[in-house]
Amino acid sequence: MQAERPNENPKAHPTSNAEKDPADWTTGDEPMTGAQASYLKTLSEEAGQPDAYDPALSKAEASQRIDALKETTGRGT
Repeated sequence: MQAERPNENPKAHPTSNAEKDPADWTTGDEPMTGAQASYLKTLSEEAGQPDAYDPALSKAEASQRIDALKETTGRGT
């Protein structure tokens, strides 16, 4: 008889839930975090798009804007 495998830790497979669309985040409507604000400000300045920084963005909006600016600045590669 084969021994039963213990329940696997869901975090053992990081790709299972690693990338969730910001639109699906349960906290996506909350104000962006301090870390997001700082990184977004830096990226917007590096990209020459200071208007891309908006302190009123939600977490989800900030994440999407950060992703776009990372591509623009080359940090996304």
